[in-house]
Formats: sequence, structure tokens, C-alpha cells
Amino acid sequence: MRFRKIHGAGNDFVLLSDLAPGSIREWPKEAERLCARPAGVGADGLVISHLVSNVPAVLEVECFMPDGSIATMCGNALRCSAWAAHQDHGFGEMRLRMAGVMHEARITDDSVWVTAEVGMIDPRRVQTVINGKPTWFDGVHTGTEHVVAIVDDVDAIDTVTVGRLIRHHAALAPLGTNVNFVQSLDGQTLKIRTYERGVEAETLSCGSGAVAAVVIAAMRGLVAPRTVTVHNRAGEPLTVRPHSSRPKRTQWVGGPVTNTFEGVLA
Repeated sequence: MRFRKIHGAGNDFVLLSDLAPGSIREWPKEAERLCARPAGVGADGLVISHLVSNVPAVLEVECFMPDGSIATMCGNALRCSAWAAHQDHGFGEMRLRMAGVMHEARITDDSVWVTAEVGMIDPRRVQTVINGKPTWFDGVHTGTEHVVAIVDDVDAIDTVTVGRLIRHHAALAPLGTNVNFVQSLDGQTLKIRTYERGVEAETLSCGSGAVAAVVIAAMRGLVAPRTVTVHNRAGEPLTVRPHSSRPKRTQWVGGPVTNTFEGVLA
């Protein structure tokens, strides 16, 4: 099976597209094997993309995390899948279904855009002390579970230690959550660091996390509810903006996608 090693703004994946019949494997175990950075290809997830229809263009996308769990939403995995479908089939616009939810995708000259659905917002979900300061985390569902803490300086946060603590917080059991630390730079710019569930580490970028950051920052009056730039640890910012038809329910998240290398899996 041929694969792409591809990343969306630093969030990297092993991507398998349009697999031949009979190539089904135990994907959770394969994800654990392939995503392991010391011994495997190394990635934040294993993405399986199947072309369902050409007209209209529809793809079924699954994302398996390094611990073998399956993601209900991964914005960067969807963006990477859309980029690959554009390269392989020439689609400029398409729909991608992940965990039963349909997402829109668009390819522009310098970005790949997908939609994320915004669900329940739960202010002041949990609290902890960070660097001696009591800090609240607001909850928001952007296709998957996220909490967001607004902090003064994201670079001063021990993201792994605090992220792991909140990810396993009893108040968030049994599913746990993705954990985001967000700093407001100005009225249209945020800076983010994310501890990602399933990866169980800090990732360089998170698409659904960028959307969560914007939703919570807007709720807190830190950014206006329009186009917001979200800077991540990869140095490849993501842009979040409301969907023109349903701005209160759906956000677009866009940014670069890079095909790092290709290979064959035995």
C-alpha cells in the first residue's frame, strides 16, 4: 500500500487514499505501529480516505490516533485528505464525511479549507493553578471535545504537565478532552498551544483546536467574530472564519498542507 507522509500546518499524518479492495487491516493496531515516532513512520495520526462519489465529490475519511482510538473530528486530517483528493482527482471543492458528520472542503491557491461544526459551549468547566495563578478552562465542542484556557503567555506554560492533568480531569471523564492554552495578541490574532488527546502529547498544530480557541476568545470578547489568525508552534498559522450561510454554527479553518514524502507499506 502506498502512503503519503503529509502535514497540515505541522500536524502530521500517514495518509492512505483510495485503497484497493481487500486491503482492510486492523487499523487501530496499524495506527499504533505506524505513528510511533521511534520505531514507525511517525505521525499524529493514521488517516484512511475513500472516494465515495465523483459527482458530487464525496470522500469518507477516518482518522486513527497513535493510541489506536478513532477521532470524531480532526480538521487537519480533513484538510490533508482534501489536498490529496485535489492532487489525485482534480477536485476543487468536495465534501468529506468523518464519524458520520459531513464537512465541506475548498482548495485555494495557498490554503486548504474545511468546515467544523460548533456545538455546546460550557464556560468555566474546570479550574487549576498554572504558575501560581488560578485558571479556568472553558469547554467547547467543535466536532470533538476541547477545553480552552486564556493565558497571558502560552510560552510560559508547561503544556504537557498541565495538559495531561486537565485531559484526565475527573470532571471530564470518561472521554477526557483536548486541552488548549490561548493567548490573545490583538483583536484578530491568537497564539495557541495544544495537548492532544490520543496523541497524549503536545502537537504542533490542531485544526479543531484553532476553531475552539476562536470560539472561546470571541465569547470572552478578545476577538471579533470574523476572520482570526491562529499562530501555532509550527509557525504555519491557521485562519478561522465564519461560514457565510451559517455563521453561528459552522466555521471554516484553513491553512497550508505539505506533502513531505511518499512510500510503500509492507
